[in-house]
Amino acid sequence: MLFLSALLLLVAFLVGSLPLGHWLLRRAGVSSRLNNAHNLGVENVLRRVGPGLAAGSAALDAGKGFVALLMASSLGRPELTVLAALATYLGHLNPPRALYGRTPPRGRGNLVLLGLLAGLTVTGALPFWATLLPVLIYAAVAGYWGYVGAATLAGLAGLALAGATLPLGPEAKLALLGLLVAAAWRFKENVGRMLDGTEPRVGEEVPLAGKRADVVVAAFMIHPMTLKDFWQTRRFAWMRPLVERGVLSEKTVRQFADEVRPMKVGELRGIRTAQGQEIRCYLISSPLLPDRFRDAPELATRRAIEGARLAQELGASVFGLGAFWSVVGNKGVDVQAAVPDITVTNGGAYTSGTIKAAIPGILTHFAETGRDLKAATAGIVGANGVVAFGIARTIAPQVGRLVMIGRDPEKLERSANTLRRANKTTEIVTTTSYDTLKDADLIFTATSDPNPVVFPQHVKPGAWIFDEGRPADVDESVARVPGVRVIPGGVVRPPGGMTSNIDLQFGEGAVPACLAETLIIASTGEYERKSLGGQTLSENINFFVEEAETLGFTVVD
Repeated sequence: MLFLSALLLLVAFLVGSLPLGHWLLRRAGVSSRLNNAHNLGVENVLRRVGPGLAAGSAALDAGKGFVALLMASSLGRPELTVLAALATYLGHLNPPRALYGRTPPRGRGNLVLLGLLAGLTVTGALPFWATLLPVLIYAAVAGYWGYVGAATLAGLAGLALAGATLPLGPEAKLALLGLLVAAAWRFKENVGRMLDGTEPRVGEEVPLAGKRADVVVAAFMIHPMTLKDFWQTRRFAWMRPLVERGVLSEKTVRQFADEVRPMKVGELRGIRTAQGQEIRCYLISSPLLPDRFRDAPELATRRAIEGARLAQELGASVFGLGAFWSVVGNKGVDVQAAVPDITVTNGGAYTSGTIKAAIPGILTHFAETGRDLKAATAGIVGANGVVAFGIARTIAPQVGRLVMIGRDPEKLERSANTLRRANKTTEIVTTTSYDTLKDADLIFTATSDPNPVVFPQHVKPGAWIFDEGRPADVDESVARVPGVRVIPGGVVRPPGGMTSNIDLQFGEGAVPACLAETLIIASTGEYERKSLGGQTLSENINFFVEEAETLGFTVVD
């Protein structure tokens, strides 16, 4: 009897794991990975494929739950039937990878639960009132609050409480509680999005890539710059008082952040191009702090790849890498290779384009103060990098002396020799010392350092500083040096009046240029323009500058 019981539970698990709905949709050319728990499961399938396929997929998922319990009831033991319900549900939530591949769909399994409730009733394992109760609770919570995940958890909690009052064995009662625990684990991300205010409600149409020409979807990956940013999302806000009171250490929070997979923490809404097209952008975060990108590059690359997969599941056509994510995985190359079905960009082309567009204005305004550009000294911080070298190449013909600062002296000299051949009248100096900035009238900085690198002792009074670093290369104290002007670079205002539940720290209604590039690619469908690796094509820089103007994006200066 024990052997038969174990065999029936195994069969129930395998029946639950059968991807019947997935197979049906795949035959119709529809990916069920684009109908995950974020996209409201069967409701979104109904919108995508129509009532016929949606009903068929729903019937197959409910049917396998019902059939699994009919088989389990053959031994005439109600406790075994209830245990089989848990095994079936676990099989649906955690199917063998051989059936789906590396990334199985992440649906809620509500239709399987409905089939299980029917099976528990028909087999007599539970009385009708006990299986009707969770359905009524589900309907009430979903109707009042609009969150399917919350309704499911509330319904299963009602089922577990009902089971506690029934004359069932401890195994059956634990199995009913296990249904609730399994659902809570599956819905943990939904609960987080409810707290953050980014979870769709019943009836809210979720945009998907390629579904409507007037609505496009992009995703952008962010991370906290400091622990203060970590508390921005309400799902983690509860940690703040514990850290402030010493109950949790900063080290513990950092260790926790290393274990958190990418999650949707925000949305950019209200972006509408001059042509009337709406651009929705999901903000995805894995809360690694800046030093982790330096100390754990393999972890950062793995999280970026997971973020790209999540972006694809959420229905985005383009996935942008922001801040320090832009340098992981060979500046996005490895991320794109791992997730080829979504366009990945590090935003370098439009970032360079905004700088290229801003520099002439900065030089003109500088000259209008009465200072002679040909007699001025310009300092370039981070000149080993692609962006900073692009700045150096632009301003070298305009100034009398150019100081290039970087960490690799040999690479600096090679770059400087290239500029010297094209600019015979400009003195070009290379150095690794920031002290030489003291001579600079103009400073342009674009490093990937997680901490400020330019401080008051490096700057002379009256200097102009163009800071392209993210996070900022220029310490806040520099602004107190008399006459110094700090100009943030690479900040763009999308068209239409953008709103966000996350403070991106670029000012109200503004985003970094790398995010704007992501939006422009999604809007134009010019996916081959993506920026990957360290090379940036001039034609792509010009493309983004021109398209940004056409769509209504404006550079903030």
